[in-house]
Amino acid sequence: MTARLPLSRPLSRRHVLRGGAAAAIGFPAIVPSTVFGQNAPSNRINVGVIGVGRIARIHDMAETFKYDQAQILAVCDLDSKRVEAGKILVNDTYSKKFGRPWDGAVGYGDYRELLASKDIDAVIIATPDHQHAIPAVHAVRAGKDVYLQKPASLTIAEGRYLSGAVRATDRILQIGSQQRSLKPWPQFHRACELVRNGRIGDLKHVEIGLPGDPSGPEAPRMPVPPNLNYDAWLGSTPDVYYTEMRVHPQGSFDRPGWLRCEQFGAGMITGWGAHHVDTAHWGMDMERTGPVEIWSEIAQFPTSGLWNVHGTFLTHARYVNGVTMDISGDFPNGVKFIGTKGWIFVTRDSGVTSSDPGAGPPTTGLSASDPKILTSVIGPNEIHLRRSEEQHGDWLDSIRSRKPPSAPVEIGHRACSTCLLHHIAMHTKRRLHWDPKIERFIGDDEANAMLGRPQRKPYSF
Repeated sequence: MTARLPLSRPLSRRHVLRGGAAAAIGFPAIVPSTVFGQNAPSNRINVGVIGVGRIARIHDMAETFKYDQAQILAVCDLDSKRVEAGKILVNDTYSKKFGRPWDGAVGYGDYRELLASKDIDAVIIATPDHQHAIPAVHAVRAGKDVYLQKPASLTIAEGRYLSGAVRATDRILQIGSQQRSLKPWPQFHRACELVRNGRIGDLKHVEIGLPGDPSGPEAPRMPVPPNLNYDAWLGSTPDVYYTEMRVHPQGSFDRPGWLRCEQFGAGMITGWGAHHVDTAHWGMDMERTGPVEIWSEIAQFPTSGLWNVHGTFLTHARYVNGVTMDISGDFPNGVKFIGTKGWIFVTRDSGVTSSDPGAGPPTTGLSASDPKILTSVIGPNEIHLRRSEEQHGDWLDSIRSRKPPSAPVEIGHRACSTCLLHHIAMHTKRRLHWDPKIERFIGDDEANAMLGRPQRKPYSF
């Protein structure tokens, strides 16, 4: 991400806080205390957003706007149209929130320039999957705290590198695993707490259902839009011709095509799998490890067309404690914990996100083999899982307290790496043996070669 675009001149934080930029951002020189209260400019967390597409707009920015302890000051994207649209969204939101004109948002075309700004304390990274780990590593090394959209990385090797970088810099990194927070779906916390406290007996098996991605047509070469830095958008992945179906829509913020290209991600196995596998690990008490055996029974991939992520599949895994896991698009979307005394099924109240394929009618968020399981009271001496109200607010609280967030990088990496192990099993079509301590396959050089991918310069680590 090297190109520079004609952008607004960034304001120094000191200049803003002293009021020298009051006119520029639409405030009078003296701001009434009633506007900010305990969240005066000098106390707020200044946030930059890297990647200003669909998820950033409808989720990450929308949630962050709700917190007075934070303020989004900058946006960055490799598409200059999205930079401008992001600035408008920020300015309009704060204009409405404060009841006065606001024109303080700064735009960047290179995330490294945003990271170099001393005005920015933390960043939200909502880029495509192949652009998660590398910008996040650069961000923590620049001293920024990070909210990183799931999945944590494109490959297992990248995820391990990212986790090490966060640990070395002592930064706060929250993975966007919002099923860990009580808002908007408290049922995931409840389900995992019931399982961990033996309400279904000894846990024996977990079934995970994911939505699917349809294949698509061939897509012809198209001229690269002048507003898109396409080479930087490809990043560390191979150089391939531009077509709009491969990237994102130029006329909207609808679901982008890159989600269905293996060059940029693994498909729904990580797209939704990162959420549900994380929930499964939470209930299994396996958050910082992974399976020891993985194999695929069914794995279908498109034989033509631009979009080539997996279709119908059924994969299996076994953990060191003997618990087994099945993942398939043929199971109901959600996580089913099966024990010796019953089962619990948990999913989102609304089912699949409305913009995802397979979206259907609302589903029941929490059910069990015996309704009495769900009303069971967790006693004071039993296991009480960490509670966080909302994922972005939890991240902001962690930035202030310097205590780990609800979904720290290692937990996010383990959920993502487990999904990628299932994906590797789909491709190898054989039983794989995995050592979760050293994160290597046992006696399988071919599978170990799939733990990483060659990274194209100059966009590599």
